Amino acid sequence: MPNILINFIPIDFHCHSNHSDGALPVKELLNLAKSNGSKYIALTDHDTVDGVSEARAYANEIGLGFIGGVEISVTWTGNTLIHILGLNVDETNEELVNNLAIMRNSRIDRGRRIASNLAKIGIPNAFEGAMAYCENAKALSRTHFNRFLIDNGYAKPGKAFDKYLAPGKPGYVVQQWASLEGAIKWITNSGGIAVIAHPSRYKFTRTKLLRLIDEFKQYGGRGIEVVSSSHSRDDVMNIAHIAKLTGLLSSIGSDFHNIEANFKRILVGVNPPLPETCQPIYTEFGITL
Repeated sequence: MPNILINFIPIDFHCHSNHSDGALPVKELLNLAKSNGSKYIALTDHDTVDGVSEARAYANEIGLGFIGGVEISVTWTGNTLIHILGLNVDETNEELVNNLAIMRNSRIDRGRRIASNLAKIGIPNAFEGAMAYCENAKALSRTHFNRFLIDNGYAKPGKAFDKYLAPGKPGYVVQQWASLEGAIKWITNSGGIAVIAHPSRYKFTRTKLLRLIDEFKQYGGRGIEVVSSSHSRDDVMNIAHIAKLTGLLSSIGSDFHNIEANFKRILVGVNPPLPETCQPIYTEFGITL
């Protein structure tokens, strides 16, 4: 079997700015991607398209191909949190913008509940600590709590989610996000393509993942993220096989949040190539390599 992780291609359809839980402002993020050799990038902030217009204009200024995007939080069966990417969305679409605004308004309340749970196990001031990393309160996420916990010695890098913030852990709070049908509808009606983000991260059985894909396709979803920073080489090959089996387009993204996360060797703007069996989603946008 060939090693698919040797070379990089200049495409990244999954990254975050400080409009959600990324550390970098839009221009710094795109400059970094460009310096890494990127040619095409999508900004996919969590539950917001606030940075897309700025990113689109600046990408054009520096000669970087740009795709408008978003990453929508979805509550699927059994209160399971999954993420659905929207690629090539129109950031001015009222249905998309208005529904994302409703979701964003719930993040502050969830943050206070996370902080309350952490205080019960001896970690005080977590809300204020997380907010120190968050320029917009409506963007508050577990990633900001993750940074607070690591920087204050409560967890080692890469371990805060597993120790405190994942389902079943002390700081986790159940939150009702968008429905799968709703998220796909907002994306599709804004001209975009819906993509299941980092599927291997959910630790689903094959049966459960295929059930998600079946429902996803029924609502008009068309893609799945095959290459992701949270996917091992075996994950990539497995999801590539599933993409071919189910007829889904294959997407590719770093899921970049900050430079400090480079203990995972993440580079914004570039990624390992898709396996040859995949039908690349980027061809839908007129991109060829």
